[in-house]
Amino acid sequence: MKIFAYCLREFDEKPMFDRLAEEFGAQYGYSTEYPSPDNVLLARGFDAVSCTPCDMGADMLQRFHDVGVRYVATRSIGIDHIDLKKAGELGMGVCHVSYEPETVADYAIMLMLMCCRNMPHIMNRSLVQDYSLRGKMGKDISHCTVGVVGAGQIGSTVIRHLSGFGCKMLVYDLHRNPALEGLAEYVPLDDLYARSDIITLHAPSTAENYHLVDAHAMDRMKDGVILVNTARGALVDTEALILGLESGKVGHAALDVLEDEAGLYYANRMGDVIVNRQMAVLRSFPNVLLSPHTAFYTESVVWNMAYKTFKGVRDMMTHTENPLVILPGN
Repeated sequence: MKIFAYCLREFDEKPMFDRLAEEFGAQYGYSTEYPSPDNVLLARGFDAVSCTPCDMGADMLQRFHDVGVRYVATRSIGIDHIDLKKAGELGMGVCHVSYEPETVADYAIMLMLMCCRNMPHIMNRSLVQDYSLRGKMGKDISHCTVGVVGAGQIGSTVIRHLSGFGCKMLVYDLHRNPALEGLAEYVPLDDLYARSDIITLHAPSTAENYHLVDAHAMDRMKDGVILVNTARGALVDTEALILGLESGKVGHAALDVLEDEAGLYYANRMGDVIVNRQMAVLRSFPNVLLSPHTAFYTESVVWNMAYKTFKGVRDMMTHTENPLVILPGN
């Protein structure tokens, strides 16, 4: 079993890959760069490529297939960056990873608390030694109604953990989870928008969910609503969000994910002119918190991602049943 890993971080992932290669009796090569037409040939002679969210569209899959790669293992839960239709046509196997939902759920709750207490503004003012109180007053999350959009593993964990804060919780999902009965009230999405003081997004990125939070959705929300997104950047129409922040409709936004973040987050861009005007505008607001897609980032999660990459490739190659295999390949 031979795996070529793109976007491999030498400071945390590589030691894990070293250990796992020995445990699985595998070989691996790596590049710290994103896969591109310029470096596809690095994967020649390897059975599989491993990557983080990046361009794995039809053209890139064809290029990898042409050099002999037969499996794609993404070190992420999300698979929306992979053209599954093209992979199926080529007979390429595809797998992804899973990790503890508590990691992202607790990060989302942290962002809610930071917004409730105006922490971005407070910390920015403390940098210039402004320790006065004017303009820093927050509100108690216990007195808020929190709307959770998406009640999968992460959304459900948010609800369970938030239940200890005593806040009222609303939830929208296409499927009911009996375990949430008594903890949250299932409501239509429009009702959730209209009644929530805080809205946290935990839905997958699909064609149906594209810009789930757009200008029309924001019109239905409370004035001063807090919006938290630790799911996928495409769930939020960024231009509409900017207008909502400028008008005061959105009181705070905490975004761990952003539209068009590919090639930006996880890279050291210090000193660069970053061509992303939406990001620049969002960073200018004192009531916006941007974190660079780090909600997942704990030691146990990174280990899980590395381990399930090796296991996923092995299981695809040996035709072993694995719930994380999306396409088994030929």
